[in-house]
Amino acid sequence: MSGVREKIIFLADCQSFYASVEKADHPGCKNKPVAVAGDPARRSGIILAACPIAKSYGVTTAERLGKALKKCPDLIVMRPRMQHYIDVSLMITKIYEEFTDLVEIFSVDEQFLDISSSIPIFGDPITIAKSIQQKVLIQTGIWVRVGISSNKILAKIATDIWAKKNESGIFTLPESEVETLLWPQPVNKMFGVGSRMTAHFARLGMHTIGDIARTPLPRLKEKFRARFGKQSDIHAEVMWRTANGLDNSPVTPGTFDTPPKSVGHMMTLPRDYSERSEVDTILLELTEEVCRDSRRKGYMGSVVTVSCMCSPYEAPTGFSRQMKMPDPTNNTNTVFQAVKVLFYKFWDRMPVRRAGVTLSQLVDDQDYQLTLFEDQIKSRALEKVTDRIKDRYGSAAIVRASSLTTAGQATDRSMKIGGHYK
Repeated sequence: MSGVREKIIFLADCQSFYASVEKADHPGCKNKPVAVAGDPARRSGIILAACPIAKSYGVTTAERLGKALKKCPDLIVMRPRMQHYIDVSLMITKIYEEFTDLVEIFSVDEQFLDISSSIPIFGDPITIAKSIQQKVLIQTGIWVRVGISSNKILAKIATDIWAKKNESGIFTLPESEVETLLWPQPVNKMFGVGSRMTAHFARLGMHTIGDIARTPLPRLKEKFRARFGKQSDIHAEVMWRTANGLDNSPVTPGTFDTPPKSVGHMMTLPRDYSERSEVDTILLELTEEVCRDSRRKGYMGSVVTVSCMCSPYEAPTGFSRQMKMPDPTNNTNTVFQAVKVLFYKFWDRMPVRRAGVTLSQLVDDQDYQLTLFEDQIKSRALEKVTDRIKDRYGSAAIVRASSLTTAGQATDRSMKIGGHYK
C-alpha cells in the first residue's frame, strides 16, 4: 500500500506588483525609480507600490506621496490603473493554471498553488518554481517570488521572510526545519503580526516566534485573556498555530466564488462634509452602489449598516450602527430611508470625512415580499433598466441630480475600482 504523497504548496508573490506592471508597460522606466500613488490632490495621495529602485531610496508602501518625493526627488509617480492590474493578475493566474488546476487567489498579487500532483509531469518543486518565474516574466514582465512548503501558512512565511529577500526569489521551508529556521525569527516577522501586536507580545515577554510556539496553548490563551479579554481564545490559537507552522486548510480554487455575507461600499471624502444636503448626497450615492451591486449579484438584504468617521484627525469620532428592515430588499429608495434614519440618529454633527453603507443577511432576490404601499414590480423593472444602461455605458451614464452638485462623487467613483483609478 503506497503512502500518502506529501503536499507541496507554493505561495507565488508578484514583486512590487502595481509598479512592476507600470515598468513593464513603460520600458523607458526600467532603470528608474517608479511608484504608483493615488491622486495627491485628494486624501488618497499615498504610495500604493514602489519598485525596488525606489525602495532603495527609502520609499515605502503606504507613506504619503510628499514624504516619498523628499526621499527620492527623481521618483516617477504614476496614477494607478486598477482594472489593468486586475487583468494582468488574471493573466498570471492562467499561467499558474498551466502547471496545476489547484490555484487559489489570496490577493491581487499573491496566489497559492498546490503542485503535489504536478511533480511527475513538470519536475521537482524548484524546477517548477523556476519555470513559473520565467514564463510569467516573459509574458508579463513581472518577477515572481515563490515560497515552498507542505502547507499554506508555511509557504506564505517562506515567501515573506526568505524568498522576497534572496536573489533567486525561491525558498523552501520544510516542516522539519520550522524550529531551526522560523523560531529564531523576531515576532514582527510572523504573518499576521503588525507593530501593535509586536508591542503586545513584548509586554508578554515574547520576542521571537519560538517564544510563542513553545508556550503551551492553554497558557497562551490565559495570557491573551488577561491582556485582551475573554473573547481572545481564537486569536491566541491562530497566533500559536502560525508560530508552529500548523495549517490544515487546502488550496481551494474559486474561493471568491462563494456567496457573499454582505454587500457594502465605503467612501473617503475629498473634503469634510458638514451640511446635511451634502451628507445626504453621499449617503444616497453609497446606497445606490450597494443596491446596484446587490441586484447584480442577485441578492436582497434585510439588515442595513451605516458607518461614519468624523474629523478632526487628531481625535476622530464616529459610529457603526445597524438596523433590521421590515423585509429583505435591494430597492435604492427603501434602503436609503433606513440609511438616513440610522445616520442622523447617531451623527454627532461633526464634519464627516468617511462614510459607508452595507447590506447583510442576504437572500435570493427572486423571493420578495409584495406590499400594499409600493409597486415593487414596477420599481424593480425600472431599476433593472437603469442597471442595464449603466452596465453598458458606465455607472456615470445615469446619475441623480444631487450627484451633479459639488458634493457629488458618483462621476469620479465611476472611474475607479476599490477607490483607485481604473
